Amino acid sequence: MTIINKFTRNKMKSKLLTITLLLITSVCFSQAIEIRYNQLGYFNDRDKIISITSKNSFSPQAFTVLDASDNVVLSGTSETVNYWSDSQEYVSKADISSINTAGAYKFQANGLEVLFNIGTDIYQSISDASLKYYYYNRASTSISATYGGIYARSMGHPDTNVRVHSSAASSARPTNTIISSPKGWYDAGDYNKYIVNSGISTYTLLAAYEHYETYYQAKTINIPETGGDLPDLLDEIKWNLDWMLTMQEPLDGGVYHKLTGLNFSGRIMPNNYNATRYVIKKSTAAALNFAAVMAMASRVYSNYETELPGYSTALINAAEAAYAWAESNPNVYFTNPAGVNTGQYGDTNVTDEFQWAAVELFITTGNTNYSNDINLLSIGNGTPSWQYTDPLALISMLYHDSAFSSSDINTAKNIFLSTADALKNQVDNSAMNITMGTSNDYVWGSNGVASNQVILLIRAYEITNDSSYLDSAYVAMDYLLGRNGTGYCYVSGFGDISPVNPHHRISDSDGVTAPIPGMLCGGPNPGRQDGCSGYINTSKAGSYVDSWCSYASNEVTINWNAPLAYGLNALNFYQNGASLSVNDFDLSDTTLTVYPNPTQGEFDLKSTRKIESVTVYNAIGKIVHTTTSSHIKLPNIQDGLYFLRVNTEDNRTYVKKLLKR
Repeated sequence: MTIINKFTRNKMKSKLLTITLLLITSVCFSQAIEIRYNQLGYFNDRDKIISITSKNSFSPQAFTVLDASDNVVLSGTSETVNYWSDSQEYVSKADISSINTAGAYKFQANGLEVLFNIGTDIYQSISDASLKYYYYNRASTSISATYGGIYARSMGHPDTNVRVHSSAASSARPTNTIISSPKGWYDAGDYNKYIVNSGISTYTLLAAYEHYETYYQAKTINIPETGGDLPDLLDEIKWNLDWMLTMQEPLDGGVYHKLTGLNFSGRIMPNNYNATRYVIKKSTAAALNFAAVMAMASRVYSNYETELPGYSTALINAAEAAYAWAESNPNVYFTNPAGVNTGQYGDTNVTDEFQWAAVELFITTGNTNYSNDINLLSIGNGTPSWQYTDPLALISMLYHDSAFSSSDINTAKNIFLSTADALKNQVDNSAMNITMGTSNDYVWGSNGVASNQVILLIRAYEITNDSSYLDSAYVAMDYLLGRNGTGYCYVSGFGDISPVNPHHRISDSDGVTAPIPGMLCGGPNPGRQDGCSGYINTSKAGSYVDSWCSYASNEVTINWNAPLAYGLNALNFYQNGASLSVNDFDLSDTTLTVYPNPTQGEFDLKSTRKIESVTVYNAIGKIVHTTTSSHIKLPNIQDGLYFLRVNTEDNRTYVKKLLKR
């Protein structure tokens, strides 16, 4: 037997106590440290940031990155710790951008470990889901198992027996007149349909299609129309456009503000809704949103006249009638009539909507009456929202720059870039490397703000060819996907921690545990207007709770999902669809020649095979011209490098460089 004296026992107790305290301290400190990262993953050859955060100040942390075989591929120490006031946390950046091999990885720091991926198709599934969300939110139809899987449901809200509310009554349509107003998307977590919010939502999806046409022509999202005559995105948009058209009174061109019941419904499925539905009051904001969207849609759908005879014409006619009504009724601001308690979407300043509608109408029609209504000195910058549409006018002007004078485009460009520059600076220099930074960013629907800011950075890249804007857009998207003040990926069905209890009646009532995937929740909202308990904290970037109760932070809406879908798909496009590698060029192949090259704007293609089509891209992948002719004139394009993609009758594709000077 070993005899241990009192001194030895006390010494051992002391040592054990010391070890125990060290272990407790280590565990507590590890728990105090959190790792925030893009839970979808990171793209090859793009910046890759992982943020280490804590409520307490800490020293830069040693970190290690291992591959799937547990080989160390990178080790280092995180950067200087900074205080991030938005979430009342301290933050240190670990830059792992040097890793560019596709695969699964582990990031380890201070005893913690997270898994992440690197690849080229990181956003493929989530970008599809962000668009498929609109199909799940369709009114006036059932969702079949073929297209909806476990989210199949019965039809609700046929909206073929809608009453004209007294506030919307006219001599042509007295109170309680029955009209038919089917289709459209449920606006948010409720079952109502609002023209104003449909405005920016539909515009953003139309802009996505217009800006990346070839990408969306090839993209399918498994909806009933898939495989038909139109690209899937245009089929989905048309479901809402068809409803919007029914919201215009034919006699005078005015547009009803919304179609709702008198009150919000309970937590029920669409087919269990039996309250009377009404069109409520016309408004100037509704007419102008309607006019802008219909004008834009008219030029997009004009390419499908064979498939939809007369549709484009009907859209522009409706747009012009609505604009004329708004000009005659410039101050009809919407407030809920007595007895109506659904969403208001009130706006008492519609100067921005007038500018936006005039821009879209002028681009589509070329009518100088509309250009005369555009006043660039009154168009503001900033982030777009349903109640602030000036930036939408700038985006359309800068995309359709040939329709405007060079001086007007320069002015619009300067206005637009002042916002983009501030956002890029915020990404580069803020503690968390995100666009969000001001109190105005953390509002009801703050994730919609963040999504639209990504769009502004992408468009800045488009109009300047400055890749630093695009780099910032990729980094900024991290915020929505997990590298933020809560550690949530804010898109349902994706990431390691994502919303499971969104304020969305269908997901709440369908009996399926998991919510419909691809929905962007509203995000941190220090206003916390719902009065719910359980908020992560009260900071600007932390005021979020994953609860049905929290309509102020966890609701979903069509106007937040639209910029998410735009951003995810655009970044996916630039990673995979806009670049042409050296392997695309067969310099020894003389089957196709281009002359003269360099060109001043007019050139010929000579091929031993019959040419079926020619697409001309600029250096950032934007289509600038399409034709079936072998003699091409491009007199108005700027000097620089272009690419020709030529398809021949035997299904061969050639890519050639073209220099314009």
